[in-house]
Amino acid sequence: MATTKKEPVDMKLEIVLLGVSDVDLAKAFYEKLGWRLDADFVKGDDFRAIQFTPPNSQASIIFGKGVPSSKPGSVQSLTLVVDDIEAARENLIGRGAKVSEVFQYAGGPFNNTGKNPRVSGRDPQGRSYYSFASFEDPDGNGYLLQEIKTRLPGREWRSASAGKIDIATLAGLLHDTEQHHGSYEKTHGKHNWWDWYAPYLSARKNGSTPEQAAVDTNRYMEEKAGN
Repeated sequence: MATTKKEPVDMKLEIVLLGVSDVDLAKAFYEKLGWRLDADFVKGDDFRAIQFTPPNSQASIIFGKGVPSSKPGSVQSLTLVVDDIEAARENLIGRGAKVSEVFQYAGGPFNNTGKNPRVSGRDPQGRSYYSFASFEDPDGNGYLLQEIKTRLPGREWRSASAGKIDIATLAGLLHDTEQHHGSYEKTHGKHNWWDWYAPYLSARKNGSTPEQAAVDTNRYMEEKAGN
C-alpha cells in the first residue's frame, strides 16, 4: 500500500527564556541596545513578563518574575547574525554594551575545544560564518555576533506567500496608519509624514496592534530626532 509523504508542519523558534536577577536593570539594558519592547505584562505581585526582539529578528527573548527560566547568567552563546560585524560591534558599544574584539574559532565556527579556541581577528578569508564577537547582559547571559554575508545553499526556508498582501488589506492598513498619524501630528513638530508611516505600517503588517505600533513608531521618531 502506497503511503503519502507528509510535509513537516511549520515550527518557528520564536522565544528564548532568560533568567535575570534584576528585571528593571535587564529591561533598561535591552532598551538601550535598541531592541523592540514587545510586552511588559504584570499580573499581581508574583508575575511579570518582559519580551524584547532584536532588530529584524524572528526570535525574541522573555524574562521577568515568575517566568520559567534557568538561573541568571546561565544562558550562553545566543547567536545574533549580522552582515557587518564591525558595524554591529560599534553600534552596540555606542549603546553601552561591552563587546569583545572580533575573533574566530581556531577549529571552525563554534568549536570551543582546545586550550585556546578563540583566535584574535576576523577570518582572514572574509568567509561568512567564521567571524564572531561576544557580549553579555548585566547578569552574564552571553551573546555571540556571527557575521554572515552569504548563506550556504539550502539554509533559508522558502515561502510562496511571503510578502504578499491584497489591495483591500493594504488600503485598510493605509487608512489605519493615516488615522493614527493624525494623532501624532497634533502633538509633535514638523516632520516627514513618510518617516512615521513606514515603521507604523511595517509594524501593523507584522502583527502589532495599533496601540503597540504607535508606541514603537513614536519611539522610532524620538530616536531619529536625537541622531
